[in-house]
Amino acid sequence: MGAERQATGLPKEVEAILAPAVAKIGFDLEGLAVTKAGRRMLVRVLVDKDGGISLDDVAVVSKACSKALDEADATGGPFADAAYTLEVSSPGVDRPLTEPRHWRRNIGRLVAVRIGEEPVTGRVTATSERGIELEADGVRRSATYAELGPGKVQIELR
Repeated sequence: MGAERQATGLPKEVEAILAPAVAKIGFDLEGLAVTKAGRRMLVRVLVDKDGGISLDDVAVVSKACSKALDEADATGGPFADAAYTLEVSSPGVDRPLTEPRHWRRNIGRLVAVRIGEEPVTGRVTATSERGIELEADGVRRSATYAELGPGKVQIELR
């Protein structure tokens, strides 16, 4: 495996293997990073699903990813000649809300977002195929996904 392949094509090659494996078991691949860690490659996989993920889910996804990478390596896949470490986790609350599914999974949460040029902090009350509804300062607001900048969940201490 040449250094150029690692630098440019490896993450896309790994994503092409893992995305279908993750989707097949009912999860969304939210992020993927492939980096060098000493003599090994480190493959970090972020997954999510409606309702969130548990530690048991992480184990299921980890097994599916390992199996998919092993099957690919049997036919000359990205790690056929290299050792790798696989890490699977959830994206966490600091992940920007950029996709409709991210917004849907955060109904009821307080978020900060730009609607057009205006910064707004409000609670997500509903989502649809077109956009979201927020309640900000007692006023309901609607915005399409095209109008929204990346949202950020606000941590609330109760």
